[in-house]
Amino acid sequence: MTERIEVTFTVNGDRRTIGVEPRRTLADALREDCGLTGTHLGCEHGVCGACTVLLDGEPVRACLMFAVQAEGRALRTVEGLADGDRLHPLQQAFWDHHGLQCGFCTPGFLMLAVGVLERDPDIDEAGLREALAANLCRCTGYQNILKSVLAAAAAMRK
Repeated sequence: MTERIEVTFTVNGDRRTIGVEPRRTLADALREDCGLTGTHLGCEHGVCGACTVLLDGEPVRACLMFAVQAEGRALRTVEGLADGDRLHPLQQAFWDHHGLQCGFCTPGFLMLAVGVLERDPDIDEAGLREALAANLCRCTGYQNILKSVLAAAAAMRK
């Protein structure tokens, strides 16, 4: 029988306690133990960024963290962005400016961008390009993702 460890963290404002094997990744725990399937698994090597979530406000790759490392921490996933039926300004901007195609990378881009914009709401386009380069998209060509995040940044500053 594999040892299970209780881990307690706050995800999207809700306190959760789950039992996990020590080697279970945060991405797997969020998806399978918490039912938050918006955190996508792509490369599982930390390269693509599809699994990006916010840990204490900072973007992290959930596939590179063990769930036990989230003990006592605050997590935000894409499921925590909208306010009921009202989309977060980034989600709305992705919709309005066609920042997605297949949508697989979108949750990771949204969480990366939220983390960046909350840390630096006045980030310039060059800084934003550099930050967004951390995630990969195979469909959009990035221009509409950049346009979406710039539009959201302007809306969030108002």
